[in-house]
Amino acid sequence: MALRLGTENKRNVAIAATLGVIVVGLVIWEVYHFFLSPSPVPAPPPAATASVGAAAGSGSGQNAERVPVNLSKLDPTLHPEVMAEAESLLYTGSGRNIFSMNSAPPVKIEQVKGPVRPVQQQVAQGPSGPPPPPPIDLQFFGYEARGNVRKAFLLHGNNIFIASEGEVVDHRYKVVKILPFSVQVTDLLYNHTESLPLTRS
Repeated sequence: MALRLGTENKRNVAIAATLGVIVVGLVIWEVYHFFLSPSPVPAPPPAATASVGAAAGSGSGQNAERVPVNLSKLDPTLHPEVMAEAESLLYTGSGRNIFSMNSAPPVKIEQVKGPVRPVQQQVAQGPSGPPPPPPIDLQFFGYEARGNVRKAFLLHGNNIFIASEGEVVDHRYKVVKILPFSVQVTDLLYNHTESLPLTRS
């Protein structure tokens, strides 16, 4: 019986060896760049205070020019020389310096000589009470009598209603009493009763 050494598949062995060499190379490359690559040098700060210092030194009162700043290149390192230059700036404005106690006193606001809003004169009114109810907008122009039952003919605008005593007209007016020459109607909305005379057309 022949002994099998496991080297009959040389193709698989060659692929495994090649992959191993690639992995080792990648590991060495990453370690080199992580530990041995030089650190980036920070960019110098923008000279934003140069125009401010020039304007303050000249005393001409001109506004300083705005210098665009790229936040991606902003250097977080403190620079004492720049801070000292900013502290040495003098206030050259024409108004009052709110940061100095020796500055000119503020201008006093002129006193108001009259009321801000005119005073409305109150008109004397009599004793107030609830407003009177509106008149009932119905016209009584006839009635019909059959035995003891009477029906009134009422006109509201272009609408004609025929109602007996106790019935409600136009969802608001209740017919209370029907007489030959008048009809008593109650406005249910205001609880107000009127006697409407017979209208002859």
